[in-house]
Amino acid sequence: MAEKQQKISIFPLMSVNFIGTLGFSIMLPFLVYLVHEFKGNEFLYGALGASFSIFQMIGAPVLGRLSDYYGRKKILFICEAGSFLSWAVFFIALYLPVNTLFHFQNNLLGDLTFTLPLFILFIARAIDGITAGDISVANAYLADITDDQNLKKNYGKMAASANIGFILGPLLAGVLGATALGLKLPIIAAAAISLAALFLIAFGLPESSSKVHKFHVGHTDKNKEEPKEPRPKFIYLVRQPNVAFMLVLYFLIYLGFNFFYTSFPLYASEILKWNVTAMGIFFAVLSGMMVLVQGPLLSALSKKVSDEKLTIIGGILLAANFILMVSHDVVLIYTAAILFALGNGLMWPSFLSILSKVAGHKYQGAIQGLASGMGSLASIIGLVGGGILFHIYYEKTFLITAGIILIVFVLSFRLLGIKTRKSGEIPAEIIAR
Repeated sequence: MAEKQQKISIFPLMSVNFIGTLGFSIMLPFLVYLVHEFKGNEFLYGALGASFSIFQMIGAPVLGRLSDYYGRKKILFICEAGSFLSWAVFFIALYLPVNTLFHFQNNLLGDLTFTLPLFILFIARAIDGITAGDISVANAYLADITDDQNLKKNYGKMAASANIGFILGPLLAGVLGATALGLKLPIIAAAAISLAALFLIAFGLPESSSKVHKFHVGHTDKNKEEPKEPRPKFIYLVRQPNVAFMLVLYFLIYLGFNFFYTSFPLYASEILKWNVTAMGIFFAVLSGMMVLVQGPLLSALSKKVSDEKLTIIGGILLAANFILMVSHDVVLIYTAAILFALGNGLMWPSFLSILSKVAGHKYQGAIQGLASGMGSLASIIGLVGGGILFHIYYEKTFLITAGIILIVFVLSFRLLGIKTRKSGEIPAEIIAR
């Protein structure tokens, strides 16, 4: 794409991002309690999250690639429709008897009981996962409509809109979960929010490109005046300069995050003895601080500090946060949350900005889909591994997470030498023939 479409507002995309995150984040405070209610343990809690990521790893690269061909809007609609269906299946699980399908015990997985409602929850998460290409497609959409100078700022706005959803979602779950309907009402709310996102995509989100890319493999279309461009294979896309390195960083960052997102709810519920309300307050405060960082703070710093330096600074702040998480002291845990907000808020939008410029404009969907696939692989390992590690090491799991982020911090210094691709063109030698 030779020229960005500056006239398209990012507000509808931010609204879709907010609504989608709001629906997803509603389940964060209560999912661990629901798994325990259905007789699941730490391993099954992590495996439930990993089931989403397994199917996301399959679906996201395909959906990202299809968005290059059919357009971002249509694929975003499919993604959100999958989320709505998954919540409907999720709701069914609440009305099923807690019958044991199988049970066994060993030192690694602990006392594992797999029940019927847990099985249905796994199906729901699989449906949501196979259609979960919304993040990569939304990132590609944003890159379509934003010039290089404003990418970091707009990725920050997108992250801030997501974090506002993360603020309201856990709080909403805490309030709704305290009613007579218990955990049923938050799930109904999540389904309603997902339905609202479907309407917004259908009627409020314009297509990001007036001319969707047309690719082919091995021949030209004789019925068209202009020949179709060759569709690149994923392996050739990875051979672009610096793309493989960026995917490795993407994987490690996601791995660290998923160790945390699995371990912390278990840590809070089993060791700190927090209830759903306390858990919701923590995630709401954490997300609120990230909104401040990714909004006004990042906007101010982006004018003075490069993406590469912000990624490096964010990495060391994140590592320090995970070290403090080991403490049982509430003050230190909330101090760690401040460092998490600063580290994640500075690093992640800056890293995404670098990735989008390395990828170029034309193949944003395909490469963002690859990155999402790497994130899904990291999520599978992190969510399952996080549950197992917590069963063995408890809060010391956070030190392992700190070690992973320290590796990211060291590797990030290489970013200072990366030259991003502004033309969006992929060299002819890496195009599929």
